[in-house]
Amino acid sequence: MRAAVVRAPGTPPGHAEHPDPAPAPGRSLVRVTAAPIVPLDLLCASGTSYLGAPAVPYVPGVQGVGVVEEGGRLPAGTRVWFATSAGMAPGDGGLAERCSVADDDLVPLTADLPDAAVAAIGLSGVAAWMALTWRGRLRAGERVLVLGAGGAVGQAAVGAARVLGASRVVALARSAAGQERARAAGADAVVPAHGDAGVLAAALGDALGGGADVVVDPVFGVAATAAARVLAPGGRLVNLGGASGDEAVFSSAVLRGRSAEVLGYTNNALTPAQRRTALDAVLAAAAAGQVAVAHETVPLVEVTRGWERQAAGDAGTRLVVVP
Repeated sequence: MRAAVVRAPGTPPGHAEHPDPAPAPGRSLVRVTAAPIVPLDLLCASGTSYLGAPAVPYVPGVQGVGVVEEGGRLPAGTRVWFATSAGMAPGDGGLAERCSVADDDLVPLTADLPDAAVAAIGLSGVAAWMALTWRGRLRAGERVLVLGAGGAVGQAAVGAARVLGASRVVALARSAAGQERARAAGADAVVPAHGDAGVLAAALGDALGGGADVVVDPVFGVAATAAARVLAPGGRLVNLGGASGDEAVFSSAVLRGRSAEVLGYTNNALTPAQRRTALDAVLAAAAAGQVAVAHETVPLVEVTRGWERQAAGDAGTRLVVVP
């Protein structure tokens, strides 16, 4: 089969021939129709993650969409979203024509959405939904602040917050294009991510018209420092990543005085059932036009260029590889 193949850690994958996956107990063979290039793919392939360097050669791609060709739990012909451990454990991922997937990591798709749109939302949508509900405990009528709202998780979180009944959704985004994506996702107000923590906190407080009950934070750094200053009494800041840095500064007086919480979140903590339920919910909202992640399709033959664009940070939108 044709696939994106990483031959050495720290180098982009090349479009090449690769052995077809073989049938195995408890696994299904999936014909891939769409698979995104996500930051986790780049991290795993870099060899610098806490999991160590991946065994090479291997096919990256921690998630994707496709059709079951052969397997156990689901009949052939079932349209599915799937997850893999490519780059985190031995084995190949979804950036290929075919992929072997553990049956527990298959989610049958019922939402009326194009495969590329499903792939673009995927685990970003799961993270946004669960950060708001499971970790953030969002209640209808509360105010939500989304940091990094121009990114995939941020866009999904803006839309999901509206679906879940937030009374006001404020977005923070750095670039003009990211700010426009946040508006398109449904934010009531968009604040440019410029200035120090004090400047940002003042702008966020004005935009919120009160404190933030839930903050969805995939960036950390200065943005998280500012967001913590505008938490409402009982507010919850849920951190999903560190795109802007691995450290933030929090005031003990603010956290104690407002009985506020700073919480961590990772999709890796979810059970397959939790992940499936969250994905079903966010894709149903997407099918209703309430959640979307801007994306661009890239032919598999051009995967190296797409990977390099993602690594350089100039992709702009989510890149979805289409075999």
